[in-house]
Amino acid sequence: MTADPRFQPFDDGAGLTVVDPIENRQCPFRTDDPVSPRRVDPTGFYFPVDAAVELTASELVFPYVVPVYVRDPTGEMLLETDSCAYERLPEGEYILELMAPIKLYVRVRSPVTIASADDRLAFDFGESTTVRLGARSRHERPAATVTTTAEPADLARAVSTFGSALKTHSCDRSLPSLRGHPPQLELGSTVRIPSAVETPDSGVRLVVPPNRSAIYAASPLAYYLAATVETGPDPRIETEGGFVYPLGETTESIVRAIERVLEQVFFVDCVARTEGLYRVDLYERDRFEERSDLALGELYEAELADRLEPVLSIPYDSIADLFPRWNLITHATADPENATVLPFLADELSIVRPAPEDRSETDANPLTALAIDEFARSRAGVDHGTEFSYVSPPSTDAFVQAWLGEGVPIGAAKLLRSAFENGLERSPSGDAVEVAIVCNDPEMAAEFDTTDGTLYGEREKLPFEVTVHRSVSGEELRELFAADIDFLHYVGHVENGAFVCSDGSLEAQALADVGVDAFLINGCRSYDVGVRVIERGGVGGIVTLSDVGNRDAIAVGRLVARLLNNGFSIRDSNSIARSQRLVGNQYTVVGDGSVTVGQAGSGVPNTARIEPIDDCERRLHLELHHVDSGPGAQYVPYIDGVDRHFLAGAELPPIDVSAGALSRFLRLAEIPVRWDEEWYWSTDDRFVDP
Repeated sequence: MTADPRFQPFDDGAGLTVVDPIENRQCPFRTDDPVSPRRVDPTGFYFPVDAAVELTASELVFPYVVPVYVRDPTGEMLLETDSCAYERLPEGEYILELMAPIKLYVRVRSPVTIASADDRLAFDFGESTTVRLGARSRHERPAATVTTTAEPADLARAVSTFGSALKTHSCDRSLPSLRGHPPQLELGSTVRIPSAVETPDSGVRLVVPPNRSAIYAASPLAYYLAATVETGPDPRIETEGGFVYPLGETTESIVRAIERVLEQVFFVDCVARTEGLYRVDLYERDRFEERSDLALGELYEAELADRLEPVLSIPYDSIADLFPRWNLITHATADPENATVLPFLADELSIVRPAPEDRSETDANPLTALAIDEFARSRAGVDHGTEFSYVSPPSTDAFVQAWLGEGVPIGAAKLLRSAFENGLERSPSGDAVEVAIVCNDPEMAAEFDTTDGTLYGEREKLPFEVTVHRSVSGEELRELFAADIDFLHYVGHVENGAFVCSDGSLEAQALADVGVDAFLINGCRSYDVGVRVIERGGVGGIVTLSDVGNRDAIAVGRLVARLLNNGFSIRDSNSIARSQRLVGNQYTVVGDGSVTVGQAGSGVPNTARIEPIDDCERRLHLELHHVDSGPGAQYVPYIDGVDRHFLAGAELPPIDVSAGALSRFLRLAEIPVRWDEEWYWSTDDRFVDP
């Protein structure tokens, strides 16, 4: 089965679905008449495309609205459309770029009418026309593997190759789709850089102290700046043009300076890219220009190294409040084997901080303290066969924080190298997202027995193939974990590192090769078994640190399932659950938390908070999460009177809307909504305008 996007005709022939079998993304197009797609050479779309088909149709209809950029064959942007659009283009050759969950391009030579409503986006060509449809997966794999020793100088050489994966050195690399995956790293007795990896020549050099912690912290910035990394005195960034930016003297000041540079350069790139391929009205650009007279057009055209001086000459504190909330902060110990995880952290632009020296010191969050107490009591006197000590990283202002090193983290995701490596080997899925629900506790059946039949797959736009297994035996559960399944939702008991089954128990160590990608093990003290699932082939999952009562477990399980169903990553789903329910703090993530199961109808997962103004008006607060491929995406809310784009990771300024306009917006996609201090879903009847 190929990993390239597929084009699956509808059963009645009147349309086709574009399927990304690795990322579990699906985008359906309906046509006026039956079509017979023919595979063609994926060229001629200006942007890179993995696969393409040719078909004949007079109309293509997409079932939800996404931004569309209309370009000429040279890539020049002619116009942008979004909600409630009606644009008539004369006879010509056009490339239509759709900002859908799969990157889609339509190339056609004809007149084009683009019309959109709340639940449809139509391209009308007037008569039967030859249409080319191209797709690019957002999934990226490393192009090669670099071997290095654990010595700082050798690690610096290895990290210097990360920037070779960037698809451009322009400001557009702030878009997730224009950043490739850095080469993998493996530890060996010498440095070996394969010929397939070309060390970038950006004219930027990054000098850091000769220790692993400093190099680990510098790796995401080295990737984004395509910088050469060296060890030495006077930590700094310098360019061939003579610009020097000191990074500080102490480890703490150097790490903080690296973070600030990454945040600032990345943000200004997001703003300046509106001068290039994506000339949209960006809210953050307007705010930025109120505080800086930087010539964004000149900045966009400049070389990467030449952009650093004008960007870093802006005082950090003068614009820091404009930055989107960062996606991920990872606390990493200086253990040599952690170097092999750096390419995956850089790929997500995770900030990397040295692990605190006192790893048992709790932060001031009372929920964290409660979780630590529950964790310690649940493990006291029991030999689990795995690490016992807990760590409690200090709280951060990022959406999620993670721990890379020994110990069980409280309040942070547990990163495991094998999870990332397993993710690279994810096998293509079928034509539907495969979900297995296992219920080995009848008293918890309410977790998935919902009024609409299931927590998964109720949306026609994203088909799910859901199977429910009740009271399974140990052998049946072993076979389910070995199957090629996208997501396994386990509801039942876990005792002493084993699943409780109908005929006894299944030890986690007894699992053979795991084919399940992602999982939720909703049983008491399931951390250890979750780690074992990752070690045997899993990618990422949600587990519990201590005992959880049935009622609370049901509530968290249902909440997490609906969040996953609507495009939130595993780690964001867990984070939201923790913020909504006290018991949620007893849940944590193991492995790669960026894994998703469903897809967001809007393309960018978000949550809402609503305040009543009067009987007819509401105040809407939207918080945008990041997409699973990392920071840099943008979003436009389809609300009357709002036509600006916003960067993912931001909390939008309050939007005052009529009850009717709000109702229409909330029906576009199912999102969590906070109303009157309680959490609901946007599709609830309470939000339907009478």
